[in-house]
Amino acid sequence: MSRSPWASDDVEALRELATSFFTHEALPREEEFAAQGFPSKDMWQAAGKVGLLCASIPEEYGGGGGSFAHEVAVIEAQIRVGAGAMAIIVHAGIVAHYINAYATEEQKRRWLPRMASGDLVGAIAMTEPGTGSDLQSIKTKAVRDGDEYVISGAKTFITNGHTAGLIVIAAKTDTTQGAHGVSLLVAEVGGGDGDGDSNGDGDTPGFQRGRVLNKVGQHSTDTAELFFDGLRVPAENLLGGVEGQGFVQLMVQLPQERLLVAAAGMAMLEAAVDHTVAYTKQREAFGKPLFKLQNTRFELAECATIARVARVFFDDCVLKHLDGGLDATTASMAKYWITDRQTEVIDRCVQLHGGYGYMLEYPIARLFVDGRVQRIYGGANEIMKELIARSL
Repeated sequence: MSRSPWASDDVEALRELATSFFTHEALPREEEFAAQGFPSKDMWQAAGKVGLLCASIPEEYGGGGGSFAHEVAVIEAQIRVGAGAMAIIVHAGIVAHYINAYATEEQKRRWLPRMASGDLVGAIAMTEPGTGSDLQSIKTKAVRDGDEYVISGAKTFITNGHTAGLIVIAAKTDTTQGAHGVSLLVAEVGGGDGDGDSNGDGDTPGFQRGRVLNKVGQHSTDTAELFFDGLRVPAENLLGGVEGQGFVQLMVQLPQERLLVAAAGMAMLEAAVDHTVAYTKQREAFGKPLFKLQNTRFELAECATIARVARVFFDDCVLKHLDGGLDATTASMAKYWITDRQTEVIDRCVQLHGGYGYMLEYPIARLFVDGRVQRIYGGANEIMKELIARSL
């Protein structure tokens, strides 16, 4: 793979470090994490120790002091190796940036260094059982009571939900105002130690973790239900300090979040092509390598071309984002188009693997089941098209 125009020498050095870490430290434990449904806390701490968490958070808050490009390098390395247990995209690429953008100075200094070290895992609780991508319709409520907010409601499909010690919660502080009544509050919760004790939140009254969800793919990645029944958080934990700003804050952060999903899709797409080229060159059928068959060669030629076109578009989006010029419409285009192409190409590559493409011991099969949700989370691709259409 040729170097992207946004990848400086230090970005490539971080990619090399990440590749080594995920290959030698994380990948050998993927089956362990898949069996329990989440990565253990010590893996988060190991990643933090070598500097793979919060790479784009300022050094004064314990981060790497890099840019969005550094986050992308870590994500691409993680996916190319196939060690996806830790949802670094959510922890470092999303949650840490909400804290960096909207928390108070004291909160940044209290939370971000612990996130960078892996001692504090972050999650963002937006999706509810009845809302999906419709964030304006969330039911979780936060009622002011003196110097605290009292939160009640339920969330589902929460990445890092089982292990998180810091959760950004989207809640209605005014149920009469629709999107303008949404606020973001930060809860520090106990028990998020990744030890398998989902009831280990006794020191956080009003908060309970539900089951670790049994997904089609991404078996090693922590996805859980969360329940709030009178959870009290300090009023100072209202991000931005003013009620009703949550939806605006979400909209400001969403271009980066959607570009992160596109980054994962880009890495999956390229990995699928690489794995399949290698497989078809060594696998024989009818007395010669599969790669010698015209259908195989033409299929891979098309897939490689799709990957090249997607890479040019993605790299352009990264450059725009680094310059502060990535608009919401283009981010939506990247998220929808790249993840659609990712799913298409992986499916074609599974076919070229034949029966082995359906065996989870092969990377292409894991890409197939792990990647399908990319078109759903981060805003379903149908929502992306609606947002794009509104700009036309």
